[in-house]
Amino acid sequence: MSRAPRSRAARRSWGDDDSAAPIIHVDMDAFFASVELLEHPELAGRPVIVGGRDGRGVVSAASYEARAFGVSSAMSMAEASRRCPQAVVLPVRHGLYSQVSAQVMAVLAEVTPALEKVSIDEAFLDVSGARRRMGSPVTIGRWIRAEIRRRVGVPASVGIASTKFIAKLASSHAKPDGLLLVPAAATQDFLNVLPVGALWGVGTRTQEVLARWGIQDVRTLAGTDVRHLERILGRAAGRHLHELSHGVDPRRVEPVREEKSVGTETTFFETLTDRDHARRVLLDQTHQCAARLRAADRRCRVAVLKARGADFTTVTRSRTLATPTDLAQDIWETVSSLYSALPTPPGGFRLLGVRVEGLLRPDDGVQLLLDEDPRRGASERAADAVRRRWGTHAVAPASLLSGDGPTKAPPGQEGRGGRGRRR
Repeated sequence: MSRAPRSRAARRSWGDDDSAAPIIHVDMDAFFASVELLEHPELAGRPVIVGGRDGRGVVSAASYEARAFGVSSAMSMAEASRRCPQAVVLPVRHGLYSQVSAQVMAVLAEVTPALEKVSIDEAFLDVSGARRRMGSPVTIGRWIRAEIRRRVGVPASVGIASTKFIAKLASSHAKPDGLLLVPAAATQDFLNVLPVGALWGVGTRTQEVLARWGIQDVRTLAGTDVRHLERILGRAAGRHLHELSHGVDPRRVEPVREEKSVGTETTFFETLTDRDHARRVLLDQTHQCAARLRAADRRCRVAVLKARGADFTTVTRSRTLATPTDLAQDIWETVSSLYSALPTPPGGFRLLGVRVEGLLRPDDGVQLLLDEDPRRGASERAADAVRRRWGTHAVAPASLLSGDGPTKAPPGQEGRGGRGRRR
């Protein structure tokens, strides 16, 4: 869920010419919370938070009713509870969300093979080749929203534009449960009404720097000489924001025929300097990746840590695992080690992410360690099965680490002699 500021002025009609706007961005609304409401319709209209219930984890998702109190993803559960003490807190069920995500993606795959899954709850489509069969991009966007609601039961917002960047901005301004078209000819007019914080990668620190130079909206940013932006923000960040302010985005929709990796990442619109909080975010991401591996019946061979600093410098660190795994406890051992060796960048973390690669099927000849205990991971897999069958409150996930360091197991969790710890 994006916490980037939005503009009321952008939530209007920008015209109905979609002839040069073949890119559609589909973004599920408060996805984890929406899925939980399918099984708990009695909670409709109440603030709902999905995350750790012991106050030591992070928020994975929040309903719009909870967001009205300032609750946002990646926020500590302790802070979320302070802001919205009346919220209903539900544990995370990554396996279930993966299953519902697959249903959503199946709907999108009926539209076009030019489908790029960005994350568990969002995707880009290039519908250039689907016009003759299904109609205009707007017609297709309306069909997508209706079919997802009918077949899956969850709301989706749709943005339609000439580029991926503008389509994503459009979907964020269509929320919740809406559709927004930005015709190609209206791109700059649309951007001009946005605050600079609406652009990708512009957090509080960057906004403060730009504000000191009188740059608070995209219109002013677009009119600023790129060399001046490079001087005040750095070459990479200055050029990046200058291009975005003019709607420049050459990226194509890149279909992935077979998933080569599984990952998740979080962008912080206020840079994160608390290393314990960052560690909890990474641990939560690790469990998301592991649950998705198990849901897809895959194991991974490589764990990857991604970190981006306030100056847009991005660092990735990877390490091959001792043996292929689908367990969070194994992946976390490596991710935690990589993180411990990574210094906090100047100004803090702008983005953190975990990805696993080298995916293997059960029939790929995966060889276990000679001393592998077949009972290892039984609790993770049992929790998956129990939640699928009996619902949210049947079993609670283990606690996230609370900053005790990588060698201390969370309460209620057993470790295996020096192996990675589990939440």
